[in-house]
Amino acid sequence: MIKVNNLSYSYPQKDLYNKVSFTLEDGQHCAFIGTSGSGKSTLIDIIMDPDKYMFDGTLEITPNCRIGYVSQFSRLDETKEITVFEYIGEEFIKLQNEITSICIEMETSSDIDSLLEKYQQTLDTFNAIGGDNFESNINKKLSLANLSKREDLMISKLSGGEFKLIQVIKEMLTNPDLMIMDEPDVFLDFENLNSLKNLINSHKGTMLIITHNRYLLNHCFNKIIHLENTELQEFNGRYIDYNFSLLQTKIELQELAIADTEEIERNEIIIDKLRFISSYHTEASRGKSLYARVKVLERLEARRIKAPFVDIKQPEIRLITANEIDETIALRVKDYSVAFEDVLLENVNFEIKSTDKVALIGSNGTGKTTLLREIFKNNHDAIDINEASQMAYLSQLQGEILNESNTIFEEFFDAGFKTYDEIIAYCSNYGFDEKVLNQKIGLLSGGEKNILQLAKISASKANLLLLDEPTSHLDTYSQIALEKAIENYNGAILMISHDFYTIVNCMDFVLIIEDKTIRKMSMRKFRKMIYASHFDRDYLEIEQKKKAIEAKIALALQDTDFALAKELSEELEVLIKLL
Repeated sequence: MIKVNNLSYSYPQKDLYNKVSFTLEDGQHCAFIGTSGSGKSTLIDIIMDPDKYMFDGTLEITPNCRIGYVSQFSRLDETKEITVFEYIGEEFIKLQNEITSICIEMETSSDIDSLLEKYQQTLDTFNAIGGDNFESNINKKLSLANLSKREDLMISKLSGGEFKLIQVIKEMLTNPDLMIMDEPDVFLDFENLNSLKNLINSHKGTMLIITHNRYLLNHCFNKIIHLENTELQEFNGRYIDYNFSLLQTKIELQELAIADTEEIERNEIIIDKLRFISSYHTEASRGKSLYARVKVLERLEARRIKAPFVDIKQPEIRLITANEIDETIALRVKDYSVAFEDVLLENVNFEIKSTDKVALIGSNGTGKTTLLREIFKNNHDAIDINEASQMAYLSQLQGEILNESNTIFEEFFDAGFKTYDEIIAYCSNYGFDEKVLNQKIGLLSGGEKNILQLAKISASKANLLLLDEPTSHLDTYSQIALEKAIENYNGAILMISHDFYTIVNCMDFVLIIEDKTIRKMSMRKFRKMIYASHFDRDYLEIEQKKKAIEAKIALALQDTDFALAKELSEELEVLIKLL
């Protein structure tokens, strides 16, 4: 269906692809992965509209290939006063009306031939997108996504997560030859994430999906395309097997790298000796020996491990406080209520201590972000912030915190940094090289913007962090780096999240929104609820054990204990077979 061969493309400040190649065949469900800012969304844009881009190499797409697309930045269109059913069936209803209109016109027109041709073209288009059974198909998809009760609801009344699923259904139902989705999982709650998984797995056509969601990656794909450091590789099989193969490769390459380094150092000593001898003895044989040894060194240097897919630098996220934290109440909410057209939250009560790490969870549209914003504004009588608490806020609407017309340099000057060198040194820890610091923030990827928000939060040294979906848009390496930073943080955190792993790995307890109020839930009860209602217990517990072994392998590699790393990888392989 798609064949990309030796494709290269660059921005003025950044090389994106260096002769990348891959194929996508009929019926494959392909996950497109890679670190934030590596160029995944741009490559999708090139596939969808190649004439807009000046690239080297070739891109072949099946003639007349119809592409369905769901953007990562889709927004609920509140101006559409139509029902969910009407929104999904928009294209079908439009064609149906055209067919009816042509038939009525044929009753009185003398130009029957042209109308018959127009009728046949419209009917062919209608049939090509499955028009015969569109009403039944809409109902089936809504049922699969647990949205049957939303059929007659106005589009404007949907939550953001529900609207994302409706967009996916709408695109799927037109039977595209290729379905492309850019991070469709962002901001979905646990129930909607499962619905998205069901929709993806039910789709018979070809799919290319950018995602960093570990649950979807492990359950939905039979091909992986991995873009990293301007290079690309493809893998036919499950993500979990691909990830394991990368880990095995990393162990092998690091072992080889140490051997190569030792050999390089040995040859450098020999070359230094030969150079010293050659400066006193001019015989041709000595010069030849030196030349031969230099060539050996060059070959060893060229063979040095270049592993763009296994040697991926995680951002060094460090969440720190300015001062030692005294044990006290950092935040108290008492009898808080909020309503717009309807009551969202009523008589909410909870408190957070100065070292508590708390997840705020609930279905899409239940008022989590509204509450977090109110706490950050700190102008509501029901919200009491300790005077010793210094707050920092990460917004899912990134433009609230970042000035997207600023360059990265300008953003950090505004945040209080004094010199270019200080900004360069600080931002390099977060993966921003000096050459991109003059780039406008608005041109960054969603993941890069979230990393930038985290960098600003870290620089603030606040002791009360309000994080609204901090893992959204983040690649898996950045998610793990964030989890480490949260674990090591000394202050208080109130975090909205639908990422099961981040919650269970980092949080002390959960505040769950149910029936327009909030109740406290222990991590044990949270796990039990997730197992009962959303995800398979065996899968999640095996996945946690898998992650623990991967962490042990990382430590073994740091200690260059390759025998232990290989032994642990065998344990890991046993767990992977269970998944």
